[in-house]
Amino acid sequence: MLTHFVNGRPLSSPYPAGLESVQFGMGCFWGAERLFWQQSGVYVSAVGYAGGVTENPTYEAVCSGSSGHTEVVLVVFDPKQITFESLLRLFWCSHDPTQGMRQGNDVGSQYRSSIYFYGDAQKPLIEYSRESYQQSLCQAGYGEITTEIIPAPQLYLAESYHQQYLAKNPDGYCSLSGTGVELTDNF
Repeated sequence: MLTHFVNGRPLSSPYPAGLESVQFGMGCFWGAERLFWQQSGVYVSAVGYAGGVTENPTYEAVCSGSSGHTEVVLVVFDPKQITFESLLRLFWCSHDPTQGMRQGNDVGSQYRSSIYFYGDAQKPLIEYSRESYQQSLCQAGYGEITTEIIPAPQLYLAESYHQQYLAKNPDGYCSLSGTGVELTDNF
């Protein structure tokens, strides 16, 4: 069983009762995962591939664009310690959700912005935060948000060398960069 390099917890379920999950796609998953594992209240994070058509895709297949998957971070969190709204704020403000099939210099469908949610209670919060952030982005001169928002599809964990990559390789590549636009609405 794979365990988290930083906190030693299992990457796969079952997780303790009372925890919730969400999958975020924000471009390259290395920096995005580090952003979330550093948050108090996040039980465990893992990188993987979701939203595609191929079963058990490899990194090479995902990078070729043939599998249709995006690189995502599974965030398993304790809602008593960190709110879903706080995670959404981190998501929106830590990448550019208006770039379509890319993030900065990383180009391809595997780098698309996405939120894959678990349970009906998360969806209205996601939609409200998207609408709020869209207003802030428009005021700053950005275009429309292209983030894919759907119920969580099958997640395929990425190869072990990708898991917590920036903890294992502190000088590794990280392209994570926000727009500088804050989500000002309290939701």
